[in-house]
Amino acid sequence: MDKADSTINLLTELEHAPKGIVDPRATARRIRLATYPPAAPLAPFVDYFWVVQWDLRGRAPETQRVLPYPNAHLVFDTGRTAIHGVVRGAFERPLAGAGKVVGMRFAPGGLRPFIGQPLSSFTDSTIAADALLGMLAGLAELLVLQQPDDSAMVAQAQAMLLAALPEIDDAARLASSLAGRLAAAVAAPNGPASVTQLCEKMAISERRLQRLFADQIGVSPKWVIQRYRLQEAIWRLAQPDAPDLASLALELGFFDQAHFSGKFTALVGSTPLDYRRSQLPAAGAAFK
Repeated sequence: MDKADSTINLLTELEHAPKGIVDPRATARRIRLATYPPAAPLAPFVDYFWVVQWDLRGRAPETQRVLPYPNAHLVFDTGRTAIHGVVRGAFERPLAGAGKVVGMRFAPGGLRPFIGQPLSSFTDSTIAADALLGMLAGLAELLVLQQPDDSAMVAQAQAMLLAALPEIDDAARLASSLAGRLAAAVAAPNGPASVTQLCEKMAISERRLQRLFADQIGVSPKWVIQRYRLQEAIWRLAQPDAPDLASLALELGFFDQAHFSGKFTALVGSTPLDYRRSQLPAAGAAFK
């Protein structure tokens, strides 16, 4: 990484934008998002580090809406630094003025070895990061956010986590690894559309699956399956070559288009058809 990385914005090209971002066209005009891989010792635990930056000075405050993945995050955010559990609904963050946030997305099962409690104990909430970081969260966020660019901020955050690497026994390593493999199976193209299919594919009992997800991921396998399908729907409907709604509902494993539309509307706040129209280039230009 170098200072040029501080100009990267993954949101400027729809095909590269992360899935789960509601209204990626408008989002690209208000925030910058960049991601960076972890060092090799952290690779079993961390998917990537991320930087979000915005500058709305002279503009009205806005709200960023995301459908999060089934991942926990350690987030360095002024006055809010904490470990975030999985959010089951939509995550909304008000944005005003200028600011930046740095975080790390833990792999499914990747956070559990660092903490002494199941991830289900703080689903939809946060826990203090002081113990993991070995210092007060306020000091940690200052050390990270005062750095001059992405490279330095990520390096500082990474150094803190490297210093906190836990000793892991074989049982903990096996549980973490299995959680990762199960989540990857769900996320794969044409992955299982039900808990029963996931159990059959991965040769695991439903009881063990449920307990493992509660401990290592924080949510039920049914929730994870549905969340990945809805994230895929949001991403597909934002593309210029979006499929028709009936075909998309069938492809993603929903009972029918009405079932798909109901789940989509409840989380996104608009029907699939209205959302697709809002993401057309002509519609996007109207919001500039």
